[in-house]
Amino acid sequence: MIVATHSTYYYSPIGIIGITGSEEGICSVRFCDIAGGKTPELPQSMIDCVSQLEAYFHGELRQFDLPLLPEGTTFQKQVWEHLKLIPYGATTSYLSVSKAVSGPKAIRAVGAANGKNPLCIIVPCHRVIGSDRSLVGYAGGLWRKEWLLQHEGVLQPKPEQLSLF
Repeated sequence: MIVATHSTYYYSPIGIIGITGSEEGICSVRFCDIAGGKTPELPQSMIDCVSQLEAYFHGELRQFDLPLLPEGTTFQKQVWEHLKLIPYGATTSYLSVSKAVSGPKAIRAVGAANGKNPLCIIVPCHRVIGSDRSLVGYAGGLWRKEWLLQHEGVLQPKPEQLSLF
């Protein structure tokens, strides 16, 4: 078990992202309500993580290249590895991931593993949608999933509604 010994925060356009890691790599990247304490000196992997998140949100990065150390079951890790194969600007369904990882009957387990992904954005669980193309399930909130998919060009922004008054 890898223990996250360092922490920092990235202030993204869609909220604060808490990042934890160690000298060996990144343990978690999660949305959070408030920023807590930061580690004064960060390992290079965490500096790179912040830099790559910055580039992603500026539209300059489409694929992350970081040492990742997520904690989870063997099945969860299989799902997360498969999620990393979903290219920027594309989506897949929970059913497709289920078929690729374990078989169609594992769709609920895939959904649960997707929801437990400790590396949001880096491991792109936001790119998994319902078979009917609906935006279902995202630990960071559906509005963030929608924003990320718009940012990647998968969804078109909704037109702003004009006020009648």
